[in-house]
Amino acid sequence: MMIRRSRAALFAATILSLPVALSPVFVTPAAAQWVVYDPTNYVQNVLSAARALEQINNQIQSLQNEAQMLINQARNLASLPYSSLQQLQQSVQRTQALLGQAQRIAFDVQQIDQAFQSQYSNISLSTSDQRLVSDARSRWQNTVGGLQDALRVQAGVVGNIDTNRAEMAALVGQSQGATGALQATQAGNQLLALQAQQLADLVAVVAANGRAQALVDAERAAAAEQGREQRRRFLTPGSGYQPGNARMFPNGN
Repeated sequence: MMIRRSRAALFAATILSLPVALSPVFVTPAAAQWVVYDPTNYVQNVLSAARALEQINNQIQSLQNEAQMLINQARNLASLPYSSLQQLQQSVQRTQALLGQAQRIAFDVQQIDQAFQSQYSNISLSTSDQRLVSDARSRWQNTVGGLQDALRVQAGVVGNIDTNRAEMAALVGQSQGATGALQATQAGNQLLALQAQQLADLVAVVAANGRAQALVDAERAAAAEQGREQRRRFLTPGSGYQPGNARMFPNGN
């Protein structure tokens, strides 16, 4: 009996121990850690991220400003796509050509001195009457030529007005539509060149008119001198009248 009770107790102990041995065992890994929420640390991390984002935004804005600055510099360095130089030079050349076509006495100091020495200087007492008439006619031709040259220069300058008007309108439009400082400066310089060309035309007109008026005054002064010489010769006593025999009817008795 004692042996049976001992076996029964041993069997019961074995049965009771089975659930414990066969049940799953939940063991915490040795490397696992507990996560602890720290509000202060979280706020600091958020502030750090905000500051980093702000720095990135500032860098982006700085790059945008530099790009815009480069674009503005490129505009300021862009050349004006319009030039009136050729038209202005042509206008100046036309006026200069008219001045170069001056008749008889040109705009040349040496030629002027020679002409005045030979035709407008004091009239010699030994000059023949035929020479006096020839010189007077030559002076008259000089005066007429000078007046004609002045009128031709005036006509040429008036012809340049239409060209200047078109160039002025184009340059003002280019100046108003300039995209940078260089284009505006170049447009302004070309407007100044247009004004210089107009002043050159004005100088040409003044010079041509002055030349014509000088020739008129010189002819008048030479004519007065020649008139005095001719009056002197007329009033100078000569050999007088010499009487002689005259026959009205050579074949008569």
